[in-house]
Amino acid sequence: MSMDSLRETFFAECEDLIESLTENLELVASHEWDTETINAIFRAVHSIKGAAGAFGFNDLVDFAHHYETTLDLIRSDKLDISGDVLRVIVRSADNLAELVDGSRIEGTPVPEATHGLIDELVQLSGATPDEGAVEEEFVFTPVAALSIDIDADPIERFEIALMPHASLYLSGNDPLRLISGLEKLGKIHVECVTEDVPDLDTFNFDESHLSWRLTLEGTNDEDAVREIFQFVEGHCDIQIDPIFADKPAEMHAEIPAADLAEPEPSIPDDKPVAVSQPAQRPPKPSGATQAVQSTLRVDPERVDRLINSVGELIINHAVIDRNLKESGLVSNSEITTALDDYGTLAREIQEGVMAIRAQPVKSLFQRMGRVVREAGEATGKSVSFITEGETTEIDKTMLERLADPLTHMLRNAVDHGIEDPARREDAGKAVEGIVRLSAAHRSGHVVIEITDDGAGLNREKLFDKAVEKGIVTADAKLSEPEIYNLLFAPGFSTAESVTNLSGRGVGMDVVKTAITSLGGKVAITSSPGNGSTFTISLPLTLAVLDGMIVEVGAETMVLPLSSIVETIRPAASDIQEVTPGEWVLSVRGTFVPVVNLNALMGLDQPNDTDSNRVFVLIDANDATIAVSVDAIQDQRQVVIKSLKGNYGAITGIAAATILGDGNIALIVDTEALSGLAASRRFSQSHEHLELQF
Repeated sequence: MSMDSLRETFFAECEDLIESLTENLELVASHEWDTETINAIFRAVHSIKGAAGAFGFNDLVDFAHHYETTLDLIRSDKLDISGDVLRVIVRSADNLAELVDGSRIEGTPVPEATHGLIDELVQLSGATPDEGAVEEEFVFTPVAALSIDIDADPIERFEIALMPHASLYLSGNDPLRLISGLEKLGKIHVECVTEDVPDLDTFNFDESHLSWRLTLEGTNDEDAVREIFQFVEGHCDIQIDPIFADKPAEMHAEIPAADLAEPEPSIPDDKPVAVSQPAQRPPKPSGATQAVQSTLRVDPERVDRLINSVGELIINHAVIDRNLKESGLVSNSEITTALDDYGTLAREIQEGVMAIRAQPVKSLFQRMGRVVREAGEATGKSVSFITEGETTEIDKTMLERLADPLTHMLRNAVDHGIEDPARREDAGKAVEGIVRLSAAHRSGHVVIEITDDGAGLNREKLFDKAVEKGIVTADAKLSEPEIYNLLFAPGFSTAESVTNLSGRGVGMDVVKTAITSLGGKVAITSSPGNGSTFTISLPLTLAVLDGMIVEVGAETMVLPLSSIVETIRPAASDIQEVTPGEWVLSVRGTFVPVVNLNALMGLDQPNDTDSNRVFVLIDANDATIAVSVDAIQDQRQVVIKSLKGNYGAITGIAAATILGDGNIALIVDTEALSGLAASRRFSQSHEHLELQF
């Protein structure tokens, strides 16, 4: 395994460890923790520290060392979890995650909060600030048997069988460190078992081939023995047998694999060590213990290739279906029945493959908790962060691309939404503000909501700022949603001064662009004095699309179903020309601008007043427009094919797909239609003025 692969494995494991760390800290904050919760927190930090040392991430190792020193005092009941202690260990978890992220890129500066947190951890633990985090190095003598005599009164002994997994070495651990830990407990006899080491011809360097037999005398503290191995849980098979003084003891001549074998958990894992527990040992608390769940890490590119192949399978089914219909076969023939089964199986495979890419939003929501805490500290506000629907699944690509938009929105919720403590008291509110982040599946979409209980949006102030910046005119008549949507205008900001969080007019327009690029929409509702809610609606996946197949001239195009409000075949009197070449459609007393798709795409331009024309009402950029098309063919799910990688970006076209007849259909970018139409109107108006002049 190459060093790059090892690094990727390290960071992947760190993600799991930080997720476990965050989950258990949430239990502590909600007062639902027990001893195992604290042990799990300690193990996560210790595992990150040990693995980071193998890669020379010294800043990460040093911080983790001070962090685990404080955690060790908590788990040994020498330090109570007061409000200040909880704040420090939670902020330390956030800082640890930032250090891990920064370790990915060489030269990334240490987070500003690191040194201050180390000082606070030192104050809590009483350790010296310059205490080193690197453990003592040992030199292992490569002999089959090693005896170490320690002056201690032998009370009883333990027979220990240790069989490391390959993951033990990948996580930066070493059996010698475990043996050296046992050495401190008493007299130890060590024997290295080499019978399973293969010849060089069959030797696999990615596997573990050595095991050890150990005899420990001089202690009757079984908890101390088991504690030596708690940091390598899931990374080795361990058998610990206490041998009491009144029983005959014999060293095991062999270590049968069946005696050691336990289901190997995923790497890393915070589950109990695979040891043989004596009957009299009390069980561990079960409050934070979870069932072992095996996972398989797969290269995302492999999943993408599989998704593309399944897409081709769906297209192939559509081609065969079309050809059979054109051949005139009766619908109840054996071949059509078999084709129906083929289609059902293809859809099941497609759903299964798409589920591989689907991931819970939990990891993203946990990262956002860090954002809210940092924003609260930066603004001096006390903020409670609540998450709901963490198990809601979404496409992994969308999950990654949502991080920046959510960060902007949550910072704004704290900075602009939540009032200062004094203002909240004056308004009769609790001093601590609430920011809520939720996710749910609704009508085939993923809906994410960011809600705060702050002051809400001031419509008059928003409108005045927009007029001041020249975004709208003073005599503009805007509805409430239109006023709220001014927040997404480039350069718009209501901040009185520039801070580290806001005030530069950059952020919300980026949010809107990022969300629309994912095929989603964002809406705002607000109640003055009671807070605001930002609602993001996203498709479940970026690989398939529910669309309406339309005819535009001689071309076939696809309109995303999520943007369509309704379809209309109006009377000629409902279509009126307001300026040369510009039409509006009367819909239940409201005039909607008409966008001629033929004209925008440079195709044949029929008369918009033709009674055979069909108008599709589309919600584009929070405004309704009527798209004029020649005919509607069908409504179906299509497989999205990117044009950027195969051809290039085309304004007004989001992607392409292959239909059942083998022809290519372009997928229209509905969000870009209104902008394209406006640009075309300006161009025509400019040409008209030049001709008059």
